[in-house]
Amino acid sequence: MMNAVQPIAKAQSASARTGFISGIRQLLTQLLPSALIYTIILIGIITVMKYAGGPVDYVGPDNDDGMRLVEIRDFLSGQGWFDLMQYRLGLGEGTLMHWSRLIDLPIAGLIRLFGLFLSHDAAEAAALVVWPLSLVFPPMFAMGLAGQRVGGLAGMHLSFCFAGMAIYTGNRFAPGAIDHHNVQLGLVAIMTAMLFDEKQRVWNYVVAGATAALAIAIGAETTPFVATYCLVVALLWAWEGEPFEAATKAFGLSLAVTISIFFFATVPPWQYSAVTCDNLSLGFYSLATIGGGLLLVSAVFASRLGRGLRFAALAAVGAAVLASALAIAPQCLGNPLGNLDPMLVELWLRNVSEAQSILALSRTDPFSIGAFYAPGLLAIAVCIFRSVRGDRVQVHLVLLALLSVSWAVALVQVRGAVFANLLSILPLTLLIIEVRRISNGDSENAAAALVYILTVLASVPAVWAVGGALVEMQVNKTKNARNPDRLSCSSKQALAPLAALPPGMISAPSEMGVPILRYTSNRVLSAPYHRNQGGMLTEMHIGLAEPKEAEAFLRGAGVTTFAFCPDDLQTSEIARLKPDGLYAQLRKGNIPPYLDPLPKAADSGVQFFRYWPTSD
Repeated sequence: MMNAVQPIAKAQSASARTGFISGIRQLLTQLLPSALIYTIILIGIITVMKYAGGPVDYVGPDNDDGMRLVEIRDFLSGQGWFDLMQYRLGLGEGTLMHWSRLIDLPIAGLIRLFGLFLSHDAAEAAALVVWPLSLVFPPMFAMGLAGQRVGGLAGMHLSFCFAGMAIYTGNRFAPGAIDHHNVQLGLVAIMTAMLFDEKQRVWNYVVAGATAALAIAIGAETTPFVATYCLVVALLWAWEGEPFEAATKAFGLSLAVTISIFFFATVPPWQYSAVTCDNLSLGFYSLATIGGGLLLVSAVFASRLGRGLRFAALAAVGAAVLASALAIAPQCLGNPLGNLDPMLVELWLRNVSEAQSILALSRTDPFSIGAFYAPGLLAIAVCIFRSVRGDRVQVHLVLLALLSVSWAVALVQVRGAVFANLLSILPLTLLIIEVRRISNGDSENAAAALVYILTVLASVPAVWAVGGALVEMQVNKTKNARNPDRLSCSSKQALAPLAALPPGMISAPSEMGVPILRYTSNRVLSAPYHRNQGGMLTEMHIGLAEPKEAEAFLRGAGVTTFAFCPDDLQTSEIARLKPDGLYAQLRKGNIPPYLDPLPKAADSGVQFFRYWPTSD
């Protein structure tokens, strides 16, 4: 009997090796060259369009890009790996930031590398060009792989095209974009591609587990997606059982081990017991390790049980994870911004475009709703319809789960739409392939050709964005006339008057905070970050208070210089709310005696004042 069995085992081993070698060969000969070509073309287009209009700032336009650079400069100047305090932001000792050094490190390394043969500013500029462009390849490759796995060669090329358009129009991979959102998009793409290997090879799930851990370690934005992804893997195991055992064990072990490495590598020992909900801490770490570990144990001991028993085991795992969450981090089950002061919600958060809900967006920018939500909604409908019809049920159900969560997050905060739009590429690609087959089968059918064209157009967020912009132009033809360009309050030129002063504490609107930190050595009370509640509230109270009361806030915060930007949205709102407040009085030209105007820079929208405390 042993002699009869042994050749079968060898044959299976040889078949596995042949399948692995065949898969690698296919990647190297078909997918990789195509991904490189598409990536090179896309990088060329992004670069040309970025600099076609002439010299531009080498830091991206988002506040987070500037703050990331400030954080990296501090790191390169000797601030510790575990020390994420921004000492120049907010009240007291500063503000503890929630960003990960895992993003700071490679950018700092590039700056040091280019600094070997370039000036400091040139080295920074070069690093900020290279870093985001180098991140184009991973999501392109991953989306091409996912498209190939679900739709063959046609699916691969369609996924390349749609992913390329999403990357280009999203601006998260343009030179200067050094926030972590581009990395997160790449990680979501990689995780998604790993789910659709029909042979369920173990290496896919090792990669998926490690990628999920890295996504959690970099930022909390992807946590709902990662949680759903873990649930999908668990449900696939419960349904399939023994054939999915190796993949499940690989995923659970990879997730638990990798998240442990990231936790101990990035969290300082004195913070091991702290629970925060906006970055990697004991809360997310414990849930990931408990969930991954229990999934591993379940796969080891329950894979050969019946399907009902496997689902019972999975329910026990879910109950254990939920109980752990309630015991360790109950606050993280809700909105991480739920503890914001109501004044910050009213005067700041509601004006942050990426934090707006679909209801808020319908009031402030209704013509952009299609670009954010239509492709994802269409993709969800396709997944439901094709699942009901029995067409590629597992593929469409998996995509439906991942899409639905991302789209639901986008309903609450529009920033989630970028993930929903990325995931929508795959079901819409399968739909386009099918519609194209029908259209080609009846080349004289104009209706079929029209449906094909409309399906392609409806699948592209940029088409919805252009359509919305055209409708907006027709509805409001005088918009540009009513909103002329305003003078900058945060450019390097506008902040030039601060260079003549000794470093001190600046009271300025939150939108000016990051540029002041970047261009000067001063401290700032306010910058648009939820962990800086004290500084932001103090700046708001300064603007709301009557001039005499405002001085008490200025003195208490140790302010040396006061900035007034009348065109700032938050400043305007504060002046409207309190007509007798300091901001409203300054808009009328009433300057209190304790504020001494400084010379104003040319073409600047900000007026700086030296604050001189009055004697009581």
